[in-house]
Amino acid sequence: MRADRLVAALLLLQARGRMTAADLAEELEVSVATARRDLEALSAAGIPVYPQQGRGGGWSLVGGARTDLSGLNAAESQALFALLGPASSAAPELTSALRKLIRALPATFRADAEAAAAAVVSDPARWGERSRKPPELLERLRNATVRRLKVRLTHGSSAERLVDPLGLIDKDGIWYLIADTEAGRRTFRVDRIAAATTAEQPAERPDDFDLAAEWQRVVADVEQRRSLVSAVVLVDAELFPVLCKHFGRHCDPIGAEAGRVRARVTAHLARSLAEQLAGWGAAVEVLEPESVRRELARIGHDLTERYAT
Repeated sequence: MRADRLVAALLLLQARGRMTAADLAEELEVSVATARRDLEALSAAGIPVYPQQGRGGGWSLVGGARTDLSGLNAAESQALFALLGPASSAAPELTSALRKLIRALPATFRADAEAAAAAVVSDPARWGERSRKPPELLERLRNATVRRLKVRLTHGSSAERLVDPLGLIDKDGIWYLIADTEAGRRTFRVDRIAAATTAEQPAERPDDFDLAAEWQRVVADVEQRRSLVSAVVLVDAELFPVLCKHFGRHCDPIGAEAGRVRARVTAHLARSLAEQLAGWGAAVEVLEPESVRRELARIGHDLTERYAT
């Protein structure tokens, strides 16, 4: 897990003072390119990790060869825990490590570090597409969330609204903002936010608000609306893991027969389900319902009409 490596890289730099990317790669058992990307990620997040060129160079923590976490300032502490916090929601062992790191911080920084770690939840199950490039407004929204400041944002074609940011969700590279608005609690997809500015006004946040629990409620609601139509299919056993990866939460095994797996897949419309299954060709056989079979027949007829010679 990358977050584990980032913590390990930071601790190795503390212990050794200076390391090359090759040294770090050997210690972490990863490629040199991966080690370099991890070091650059720490530096980009605001952690005082910098490279030194030339003979005897390498990467080191500014402030001395044997610094510790108490050498980080407030902004650097927030950056570190904002970087590691999302992964901790999916890894109990990393949550434990973060608690230990927080205890190593100066008392004046602990509250902000805890807020940064709690501001983001990671959900690795994708909803189809995936974006690898973080939205431009992400850091601004994260800072406002950690500092508990209101945000003026324009989402899509809607008018500007003043919101209380409650937390951010990293859903396999697609980011969402959960916020309270005058019309109630809303979830905004960050890459569809046209503009966002931080207002120097304190944001309201319920004392009992739990970001992870709120996101599970949002996911349950979305999944219910996305799963209105189901189909029973047969797929070769070796292809079933690929089918599951494609449909995510919308694929459940319900039996097996003669080297094939019987599964139930779901979508919001029969046509949408047929369009997803059509790409599998004869590798997937749809047993029911008839509405999805008819849509597949229509797709096949249309393709034959257009491309048959």
